[in-house]
Amino acid sequence: MMLPKIVWSLSSLAVAALLALAGCATSPPVAVVPASVAVVSRAPVILVSVDGMRPDYLGRGNTPVLDALAARGASASMRPSFPSLTFLNHYTIVTGLRPDRHGIVNNTMEDPAIRGVRFGMSNRDAVEDSRWWDQAEPIWVTAEKAGLATATMFWPGSETAVRGVRPRQWMRFDGAMPEAKRVDQLLAWLDQPARPAFLTLYFDSVDHDGHEFGPAAAETAKAVAAVDAQIGRVIEGLRVRGIAANLVVVADHGMAAVTPERTIRLDTLLPAGSFRLVTGGAVAGLHAVEGRAAALEAALLRPHPHMRCWRREAIPAALHYGRNPRVPPYVCAAESGWMIGTEAPRTDRRLGGMHGYDPADPAMAAMFVAAGPGIESGVRLPAFDNVDVHPLLLGLLGLPQRDTDGSLETLGAALRGGGGAANAPE
Repeated sequence: MMLPKIVWSLSSLAVAALLALAGCATSPPVAVVPASVAVVSRAPVILVSVDGMRPDYLGRGNTPVLDALAARGASASMRPSFPSLTFLNHYTIVTGLRPDRHGIVNNTMEDPAIRGVRFGMSNRDAVEDSRWWDQAEPIWVTAEKAGLATATMFWPGSETAVRGVRPRQWMRFDGAMPEAKRVDQLLAWLDQPARPAFLTLYFDSVDHDGHEFGPAAAETAKAVAAVDAQIGRVIEGLRVRGIAANLVVVADHGMAAVTPERTIRLDTLLPAGSFRLVTGGAVAGLHAVEGRAAALEAALLRPHPHMRCWRREAIPAALHYGRNPRVPPYVCAAESGWMIGTEAPRTDRRLGGMHGYDPADPAMAAMFVAAGPGIESGVRLPAFDNVDVHPLLLGLLGLPQRDTDGSLETLGAALRGGGGAANAPE
């Protein structure tokens, strides 16, 4: 196992390798990148997702690389979009749009225009069907259209030709691929003569262990440390190659502690045969069975302990959710720590954590850390919405800003030189 050696050497990586990100002189020499967007745009941008990584996982003694990265660059707590689930928040980060606008409204969903198909994370045919993704343009499509090469590792939406354009290089998701191998592939892409300008990397072990054991568990802390070590390998790989890159490390959501007995049973609350459940968990989506809408509404829309329910059109404006036809006609949101379903809790598997809750819940906060030649040093930012990451990425790539739900109002302070011409609307 290489991991113990990697962890042992992190103290040196966290200092020396971060100098490479900043464009400072190290051995081997790294080119100094002047602080202008026109030059910064030539530095590769590497977007890393650590699924389920809360900002308060940092600073506990097991993340020396990320702690040093935050001290050397910019960091903040980031609010996910509602519902705080994986696929839709990854797509928000790369499009700058709320789920209502980009169309990935849940990990599991249906579309009246795509009849007979239920989109789900494990439904490979649906995941690779561009019709689900074409409501928005992800940043790799924007970059490719501008002549910049891109390479994506397991980012939702990158396994199909969105609006007819694929990343120059991409990989089909393989959950069994060790995270060290993922880093190896990223570095191999950087070794190519035509080096990609924009790359993504994805780690899912923190989310996996957070679900199984809970956010406060030792197992989750161990997963956090292991991912920190792999990010250290990325930074060291940049250093030895003499690459001054902009590294943006984000999470899609946080994680709340749950126990299986905190399950709200819709089958005991609602009239039998009155509804069809599309998805459950922290957020539930339902359809009324034909002819049973009145009976369903009478039971569903009254007050319930630990759960709020709405007609789609009555979802609170603060959640920015409910305008897209893929959102089910009825949506219920559980109180943090509770889950919604139609079955008794399973006893054959461990469940210690869940996400999908209101983005205002502190447990749903997502990590944001960035450093590199295009990022100001030592910037601690106020909390911001994750739609704002996309404008930052455009600025780092030197691409024009687009009409999105995000802005540089907060993250502009992290962009060295303020973004310059790259901030002008397209």
